[in-house]
Amino acid sequence: MKNFALIGAAGFIAPRHLKAIKDTGNNLVAALDKFDSVGIIDSYFPDADFFTEFERFDRHIDKLKRSGKKIDYVGICTPNYLHDSHIRFGLRQQADVICEKPLVLNPWNVDALAEIEKETGKHIYNILQLRLHPSIIALKERVANGPKDKVYDIDLTYITSRGRWYHISWKGDIQKSGGIATNIGVHFYDMLGWIFGDLKENIVHRHEKETAAGFLRFEKARVRWFLSIDYNTIPEAVRNAGKRTFRSLSMEGEEIEFSDGFTDLHTKSYQEILNGNGFKLAEAKSSIEIVHDIRHAEIKALTGDYHPFLLND
Repeated sequence: MKNFALIGAAGFIAPRHLKAIKDTGNNLVAALDKFDSVGIIDSYFPDADFFTEFERFDRHIDKLKRSGKKIDYVGICTPNYLHDSHIRFGLRQQADVICEKPLVLNPWNVDALAEIEKETGKHIYNILQLRLHPSIIALKERVANGPKDKVYDIDLTYITSRGRWYHISWKGDIQKSGGIATNIGVHFYDMLGWIFGDLKENIVHRHEKETAAGFLRFEKARVRWFLSIDYNTIPEAVRNAGKRTFRSLSMEGEEIEFSDGFTDLHTKSYQEILNGNGFKLAEAKSSIEIVHDIRHAEIKALTGDYHPFLLND
C-alpha cells in the first residue's frame, strides 16, 4: 500500500483522484486546499489529515517523513498556474508526482522540472486519460495500420457551456489557466499528436475568452478545431433539445464517438502509473508547446482550412 498526499482536494476533478487512490488499494494520508468544502473525503479516506494552509501542510508532511511515514506520491489537481510549484514541492519531498493537465503552462517549465527530476531521482506523471480511452486507442491503431502516406482530415468541435462564474474563477484568468485553448484544449492536442505524429503547422483563427479556433497540421492529419464555453455557439438543434454541450470528433466525415467511457479513466491512469507505465514528463511537452504557441500566435484571416463554425457569427 502506497501513501498519498493530495493538493487541491476541493476542486471539480479531485473526487476522481480520491476514487483512483481508493480503487487502487492505496491510502490518502493528507490533503490540502484553501477551501474547506471537502466533505467528499469522508466517502474515501475519513482518517486523512486536512489543511487549508500550505505552511502547515508542508510541516506535517515533513514531520511524517522524519517519523518514518514517507509520502510515496503527491497528487496535484490545483489551478494550472500552481502546478509547477506544487510539482517541485512533491519532488523535494522525495515523492513521485501525479499531476492533472496541463502539466505546466510553458515549455521551459518542462525543461526546468526535468532537471529537478534528475536531482531527486523521482518521476512526474501527467494524467492524459484520453490516451487510455478505448475509442481513442482504436483510432490510433486504425491510423497506424492504415496507408503510410495517408493524411487524414479531422474536425474537432468541443463546446461545453459555462455560466458567469467561470470568468470570475481562476479559469477565466488567462494568466492562471492559460485561457480556453489551454484549459480545455490541451488534452485534445495531446491526443491528436499521439495519434497523428509531430506537429508541422499551427494557425490560430480566433483566441478569445469564450471561444478559440484554428488549424493544426500534423504528420498524418489536417485538423480544424473549435473550442467554446459560449452556449450560443452550440448548434440550434442541439440547444432546442435542451442540451448545453456539443462534442464532435470526425475523421474523413466519419464521427468518432468518445463522449462516454470516462468514468474510470483516472483510476486506470493511476493503475498504470503504479505499474510503472504512466505518461512521464517528456510526453507532456508537445501539447504544452502547442498551447503556448496558440496563446502567443498572430490571429490569421479566415482563408484556407478553418472550422466551419467560425462562419456562424
